[in-house]
Amino acid sequence: MSKHDWIKEFPGAVTVCDAEGVIVAMNDKALSTFADDGGAALLGKNVMDCHSERSRTILKEIMAAGRPNIYTIEKKGQKKLIYQSPWTKDGAFAGIIELSLEIPFEMPHFIR
Repeated sequence: MSKHDWIKEFPGAVTVCDAEGVIVAMNDKALSTFADDGGAALLGKNVMDCHSERSRTILKEIMAAGRPNIYTIEKKGQKKLIYQSPWTKDGAFAGIIELSLEIPFEMPHFIR
């Protein structure tokens, strides 16, 4: 087992882009989530080409400022947490990771 095998069947969609915005990795959930948009054919494509101008602006801000963009959406009757964050290699910006996790509409919140 390689150190990254866990991600293939992880139940949340994981999409990874390089520093130029090229999609370099997608796990099984991401491939199925984005099947209508091309699925595996999205690998090697620029994420900027897949988004609206508003979304491209946000992605550019993530790249420039190095801060995550976190929000929830409702799509096809499912609530999701979207977590877009820069990732680094040797301390330098290397791209963006997007996690899309299905979450319940009502869920407990704890203060610890």
